[in-house]
Amino acid sequence: MSVLLLRLAGPMQSWGTQSRFTVRDTGREPSKSGVVGLLCAALGVPREDDGTLANLAALLMGVRVDRAGRIDCDYHTAGGGKINGRDYGVIKASGAKGDCLPSTRYFLADADFLVGLEGEADLLRSLHKALGAPRWPIFLGRKSFVPGRPVRIPDGLVEATLEDALRGHLPLPRENYWLVLESSDTGDEVRMDQPLSFRLDARRFGLRHVTTKQIASGEEVP
Repeated sequence: MSVLLLRLAGPMQSWGTQSRFTVRDTGREPSKSGVVGLLCAALGVPREDDGTLANLAALLMGVRVDRAGRIDCDYHTAGGGKINGRDYGVIKASGAKGDCLPSTRYFLADADFLVGLEGEADLLRSLHKALGAPRWPIFLGRKSFVPGRPVRIPDGLVEATLEDALRGHLPLPRENYWLVLESSDTGDEVRMDQPLSFRLDARRFGLRHVTTKQIASGEEVP
């Protein structure tokens, strides 16, 4: 099997799957919808291209948590005050004058992940090339969260199973770590982050199955 490895590391990342406007959550590991969105940006795929999205979403994804980081949050406001002497605010659904709208936005601080994508070799090669010269800016879940290290790994195309590729890539974490591996049928957990459509007027996500494996530092790859 062919696997493409990516490095997602930075001072701030956010991988929300249940966000509402006033509270933006983050998962403990990168979401599949977030990673596929990053790949779409690298390729320059518009939101309306459902065909390319389906091909990318069909890749099996795994995550090695090299550094879990910590969950923190920011207090944000949107609107309020004046711009050029005119009131500025978030317009209400009724069309009434907008007010200042506060929100709480959670994020991961100082986290480091190795992400693997398993699938057809030609598609993975095109993704590997695109990550070296992305068409559009890529970010770690939110547009303000830029990668702290290159996402593209020069030797990131490997022939192995998804789990073996993640467990065998050097350098290995110094401490105990865990793997989150997607399954095509069943798993220990169901997550609502399988992207079905990125269209602004019809964003949709489905369920996918994952299994989490705790790995002791220094444990050999089977």
